[in-house]
Amino acid sequence: MSEVTDNPAMSRFEMASGGVVALVEYRREGDRIALTHTEVPEVLSGQGIGSKLVRGVLDRLRAEGSKVVPRCEFVAAYVDRHPEYRDLLADRG
Repeated sequence: MSEVTDNPAMSRFEMASGGVVALVEYRREGDRIALTHTEVPEVLSGQGIGSKLVRGVLDRLRAEGSKVVPRCEFVAAYVDRHPEYRDLLADRG
């Protein structure tokens, strides 16, 4: 399992595992970043890869000081289950 890496050319965070790549697509909006889609290849399904990926993405974004707009249901549900990441959410309005 590799670390989460940013692929700005494709506007996505990636994590490689077993020769395939799980990803979270994003759109940067100033100091905010909208996380728009999470995709985990079928061969990795049910192994907790999506959660590891989202945790890695949120940790990276915390380190860079970005605020998160979770437009992906998977990311929003992860933050709901892990209140330690709620401080990363951008204020609505």
